[in-house]
Amino acid sequence: METTVSIRPARLEDAVKVHEFICELEETDFDYPAFLVYYEQNIAHPDHIYLVAEEAGGNPVGYLSCHGQVLLHHLGKVFEIQEMFVDEAYRGKRIGRSLIEALEKILETRDYRSLEVTTNMKRTATQEFYRNNGFLPTHLKFTREGKSINN
Repeated sequence: METTVSIRPARLEDAVKVHEFICELEETDFDYPAFLVYYEQNIAHPDHIYLVAEEAGGNPVGYLSCHGQVLLHHLGKVFEIQEMFVDEAYRGKRIGRSLIEALEKILETRDYRSLEVTTNMKRTATQEFYRNNGFLPTHLKFTREGKSINN
């Protein structure tokens, strides 16, 4: 079943809701003041695309962030979806697909080599979602924890 939502650029006033989405996505409670500093920087960055899906009444029900950077091994700009979240009550209603379609429409106006996404290996439904939306599993990602000097 499809739900009608509009997709728009994220705004500063979306920070509280996006914070909720990110905390739920990562199953943690991130410090809001620290989150707000990064959120504000990211939505202002010219190579970052932040989108919000909202119901007709203005209630945000989904979110997507995408960062672009020039990579030498691609000899051009690559965009990567960093986070995507749809409120559990709205899943299965094409909102995630709508967020990706809106992102792709924005990217039509940009010069780039590829659009990438990484997801946790335990999120098998998410992996299937990306496959169903035209993404191919081409890489393995390895991660090593860093040390935060700010916390």
